[in-house]
Amino acid sequence: MQTAACQFATLHHMSSSVAEKPNASPPSAATSFLLQRVQPAMTGLIDGSLSTLAPIFAVAFATHQPHTAFFAGLATAIGAGISMAFSEGLSDTGELTGRGNPYVRGSITGVGTFSGGVLHTLPFLIPQYRAALLVALATIAFELVTLAWIRWRFFDTGFIRSFASITLGGAIIAGISAAVGSVG
Repeated sequence: MQTAACQFATLHHMSSSVAEKPNASPPSAATSFLLQRVQPAMTGLIDGSLSTLAPIFAVAFATHQPHTAFFAGLATAIGAGISMAFSEGLSDTGELTGRGNPYVRGSITGVGTFSGGVLHTLPFLIPQYRAALLVALATIAFELVTLAWIRWRFFDTGFIRSFASITLGGAIIAGISAAVGSVG
């Protein structure tokens, strides 16, 4: 049985050997596309679609003012997009992982996050509270189906399994935000 220090030394040696291996073949074009473009976009879209639900719906339920919920959602989408762009861009240089240019990945993730967050924010431009909520819920359903399709199409994940996983995350967030918003 190896100690933690021995395991770390072995892993460090293995990763150094792999990084220095001159014969290592570069990833295929399809793998590079997945790692450098699709995966960062998917991360951003999922984060934007899910993480922005709580503030938007908490504000909507607390105030019953779609206009206020719109600005909360817009600010959240912008902030989340910037945060995720930096998080992805600073997470690794791409040299060892083959994930490509960190600035490109960060930009893709940031735009994906903003897009995922702002899409279900736009219905709150509708001045009627109930109509805005219904259109926002329909937009969220569209987002969930789209995310499940992207996972199915590019990552060989079953559509139903992807839809169920993403919907579960959204339902947990929506339930918490509704509870918080109802208290306010």
